[in-house]
Amino acid sequence: TPAGVIRLAALLFMLLGTWVIIQTYFDRSWKTVSLRSWLGTQAPRHECGNRKSCPSDHFAFRLISGAANLVGPSICFNDQILMSNVKNNIGRGLNIALVNGSTGQLLKTGTFDMYSGDIKLLETFLTEIKTGTIVLTATFDDPATKMTDTVRTLFTELGSSFVGNLGFRDNWVFLGAKGLSAKSPFEEHIKNNKETNKYDGWPELLELEGCAPRKVD
Repeated sequence: TPAGVIRLAALLFMLLGTWVIIQTYFDRSWKTVSLRSWLGTQAPRHECGNRKSCPSDHFAFRLISGAANLVGPSICFNDQILMSNVKNNIGRGLNIALVNGSTGQLLKTGTFDMYSGDIKLLETFLTEIKTGTIVLTATFDDPATKMTDTVRTLFTELGSSFVGNLGFRDNWVFLGAKGLSAKSPFEEHIKNNKETNKYDGWPELLELEGCAPRKVD
């Protein structure tokens, strides 16, 4: 009967609507809700926003290079932001923070324009670093136009493996120390390559996080 057809059509319409709701809500939204958030608890926060915590005899760190020539780098150490856009203490070139390897205390920061700056300032800065000092470096825009063999050697002595190949508009993040007896395991480098660059004229930014061992006297 016509009434039966109408009731059947209404039932099918209701079932179809229910299926659409399930697909759009549960399949897309429910998957993004973890059990922890569903129960109203927060995920544990690790120092520097890292994915895991560090042992008590290590310092947490996170290095983020600049993105093209627009967004500056960030250096976090021992859960403290040492250099960033917000702190207004970063600049084009190399951004370097020096930290006491035993206490984690910030000693000094410096920015060095590697495109049109005075390279002697960087040479002096690196030469004066004392044994036991942790050195954190993040690049922004161009890190290498003014680079000299002297500067490359000084970074190599701090544990760098990649500074010898650092070129125009490459991205580089590095944690080393004065007095290392081996190469640092904390380093990332990406070449400026027009075939693979994420940005127009610059490679993608680099992020490096980890746990740096505390220096024991």
